[in-house]
Amino acid sequence: MITEALHELSLPYYTGRSRKVRVYVPEHEEAERLPVIYMTDGQNLFEDNNPGQFGCWYTREAIGEIGRAIIVGVHNDDNPVQRTKELTPKSIGALCFPDEMPDEIRKAIIPEGELFDDFVIHTVMPEIEKRFPIEKGRNAAAFCGSSSGGLQAYFTALSHPDRFCMSGVFSPALPIYSVNDIVSWTASKLNGSVPYLYIYSGAVGEPEEAICESTQAVYDAIAEFYPPELLNEVILFDQPHHESAWASIFRDFLQTFLTRREEF
Repeated sequence: MITEALHELSLPYYTGRSRKVRVYVPEHEEAERLPVIYMTDGQNLFEDNNPGQFGCWYTREAIGEIGRAIIVGVHNDDNPVQRTKELTPKSIGALCFPDEMPDEIRKAIIPEGELFDDFVIHTVMPEIEKRFPIEKGRNAAAFCGSSSGGLQAYFTALSHPDRFCMSGVFSPALPIYSVNDIVSWTASKLNGSVPYLYIYSGAVGEPEEAICESTQAVYDAIAEFYPPELLNEVILFDQPHHESAWASIFRDFLQTFLTRREEF
């Protein structure tokens, strides 16, 4: 039996600087191969981060209680504007900023989600598959994130249905686009297999109220054409935009992935 371990990698990022990626491998048999969940915001996934600053998903504890999977946490920039840039794809549509957003922030947010997507697909995944006991095949891989990370999880999983069977789309930053643009982009991806979409939103406070409204509108629209057996929406009206909510819903997402992934 091989004991659990939390590994830290430093991989070359497109900015010319390295990017931290942490990989949690639970206890497993020597010849065993495990499914994997790729996640944004690796700095918030494990119990050793500063919970007073961001909160924590406690993914390690969830794995211990629910079932075994490898967690790959890609760190994102601590600067909110830079994080939004790297987790906002350009190809979905034109950005829609709220009127109260300062001009300097509007101008600073240049969508670079496609570059982050390329980093995950062509740098992170090959390195993980080379170093760790990964089960091969799309039914053994999921992508999950929250807020801008939830938006990126939606984009990456739908852009690469041959690599991911499921996406955890938590409190996605959908209000940054028009609903029509999101729906049109999603429809353009239905030309073969598609991932199971586990879409979640809370509804307490800003920005979660706006996210909930946009999430509901997008879900209702794509439900007209997306395979119903691959679409799930969870709205918890008493939950805020915070890691504590995502940590809780992650457990159900993990359970769904581990028990149903072969269906997807």
